[in-house]
Amino acid sequence: MTTVPKKRISSSKKRIRKNLWKGKGHSAALKAFSLGKSLSTGNSKSFCRFFSMPTDINKIKRILNGEGQNEKKR
Repeated sequence: MTTVPKKRISSSKKRIRKNLWKGKGHSAALKAFSLGKSLSTGNSKSFCRFFSMPTDINKIKRILNGEGQNEKKR
């Protein structure tokens, strides 16, 4: 038995697969950019609250001192 070469992929199929691969990367980049923009402006609603800094100075002090957390722990 001799080896048989693989069937050549048509250029249209190759182009379609390549564009799908590029499209996934593009959408991931858009999501990352959007998240970074919302974090930098402080408009993030769905991301971790630690990164969205409160504007109230007293609230910042309470967070840094650990107050306001579960006080039932003893």
